[in-house]
Amino acid sequence: MDHVVVYDCEFLTAPGAPMRFWCGPRDPDPLCVQIGAVRLSLKPPFDVSEAQGWFVEPRDRDGKIVPVDPLLTRLTGIDDALLAREAVPLVEALEALDRFADGGLLMSWGTDDVLTLSTSLYVQGVLSPIPARRFRSAVPLLVTAGEPEETVLKLRSNTICDHFGLEAPGDAHDARADATGVACVLAHLLAMGRLTAKDIRGLAPTPT
Repeated sequence: MDHVVVYDCEFLTAPGAPMRFWCGPRDPDPLCVQIGAVRLSLKPPFDVSEAQGWFVEPRDRDGKIVPVDPLLTRLTGIDDALLAREAVPLVEALEALDRFADGGLLMSWGTDDVLTLSTSLYVQGVLSPIPARRFRSAVPLLVTAGEPEETVLKLRSNTICDHFGLEAPGDAHDARADATGVACVLAHLLAMGRLTAKDIRGLAPTPT
């Protein structure tokens, strides 16, 4: 494995929904609306590719498109009109992500596969074209690199570059920019010798 893919997802929300764990009477399910991804080379100089991204149709249990709350539009710039023009079915987006990954491990800041991808697949009654064992969280790598756990717990994909004094690659809450930011931090830690390619390869699933 000479590369990994760092991905990020944006998903439906509403004011206060995260604090309620999306349990409010009008809270939408946290359905995926955007996937962004970059390739991170595990060979010096640890290049990060140009980001790729896909907007995703947020379909509910009845197959209907869920309207975007104005809060999500303020955070991400994603609105109903954009999704109507550019969004694709979730399985189609995941198939594109899989092709982009080209067999590489898929890593996110946390477990976006559990938080939004699995939810979206479940309510649509479809299976993921990418097995769960291909997904991993990048968060433990920062502890491996020597960052205090109490510090890591406060970091987010859109704040991690600032923590390491790196220039943010784009707007916060854009899945492409957030994925790029996490990958750039991992590349920075690899270049500094605080992480090794072996550390990252060690997250890969054991062959069956």
